[in-house]
Amino acid sequence: MAFDLLFRNARLPEGGDLVEIGVTGGRFAAIGPNLGATAGEVIDVGGRLVSPGFVETHIHLDKTCTIDRCPCETQRFPHGAMQRVSDIKHTFTVEDVTSRASRTLEKCIGHGAMVMRTHAEVDPKVGLRGFEGVKALVEQYRWGIDIEICVMPQEGMLNNPGTEELMVAALKNGATVIGAAPTYDSDSSAQIRRIFELAREFDVDIDMHVDSGSSADHLDTRLVCELTEKYGWGGRVACGHLTKLSVMPLPELDAMAKRMADAGVALTVLPATDLYLGGREKDHRVERSVADANRLHRLGVTCSISSNNILNAFTPMGDGQLIRMANLYANVVQHAMPGDLRDTWAMFTTNSAKLMRRRDYGIAVGNSADLVVVDAPDPVAAIREVAPVLMGFKRGRRTFTRQPVVLHRPD
Repeated sequence: MAFDLLFRNARLPEGGDLVEIGVTGGRFAAIGPNLGATAGEVIDVGGRLVSPGFVETHIHLDKTCTIDRCPCETQRFPHGAMQRVSDIKHTFTVEDVTSRASRTLEKCIGHGAMVMRTHAEVDPKVGLRGFEGVKALVEQYRWGIDIEICVMPQEGMLNNPGTEELMVAALKNGATVIGAAPTYDSDSSAQIRRIFELAREFDVDIDMHVDSGSSADHLDTRLVCELTEKYGWGGRVACGHLTKLSVMPLPELDAMAKRMADAGVALTVLPATDLYLGGREKDHRVERSVADANRLHRLGVTCSISSNNILNAFTPMGDGQLIRMANLYANVVQHAMPGDLRDTWAMFTTNSAKLMRRRDYGIAVGNSADLVVVDAPDPVAAIREVAPVLMGFKRGRRTFTRQPVVLHRPD
């Protein structure tokens, strides 16, 4: 038996004995303990973790790398992040967006991301420039990552004339997911209903920004669940942020989780952004503002962890490293035991692929050979230690390499 590429001494995320992984024609051809094969290239990973490529379900490439352009943050509350970004939108050009987005995208690829859903906001201020700037990267970076674009009305839709027309234009010109930000609309329920109407008209999935805040007295997610069931959109709807879940009493949280699971509405937690922006109305006992996705996962909700923003007013720090984001999340929600960390690993691999309805995903014979080699023996150690990703392969082709650290001891 001969392969194009053969990995030896690999450990898979689910554990078990060391295996070999054969790749032919850009697809996984065989997986087993001793394939007894030859290959054009043989890579001995030395007992390290070999995982499917990482999945970034929620990021904003259009406004990345703008923190130094935004007005200074002058007050703790309100944070004003949306206004600070809004104030500089008129400076965005297609070329500018493409340049900034490329910088962040290459960091994401270099940390193992191979599938991505990026939001692109449209409104009369920015027009389609953000969308077009990101769209230009889809084919340019296809060698390393599959990108889909979710068009969204960050500053409102019903209260922002002209925005819906721009969203429709983007949906006709390459956007494959529709987003929402009902919190910033004059009628949040009406925006949600209109988004579902557009999703049905264009037959696209939905990915909303909902329920950020420190009081769970009202949840837009309830209406999202209702409409998801009404229109048969289960498995095609995701809700990002949902920080209000972090302040709900456990019986109420569990009931909400069951409602989401039954409806087929997924959750994406965005730890860096929600930690940075959350709880600013308090000067002590500040809330963490990050939903416990592990608890929702155990109750049947499809959950993912993602970066959201990188280097802008919403999230001034970040490097696109999803293992680092998982480590941050695990610290915040205080889940450090092996079972929980394995579930957390799935939140930027298999569960994220499920959220994005990626059927050709995972290390299994016949699937696209998208994989990363992590400098750790298993997902638990990788998250606990923020292990670096040493190399990646997209459709069986090497996309990046990072050398393991070498200590130079004195003689």
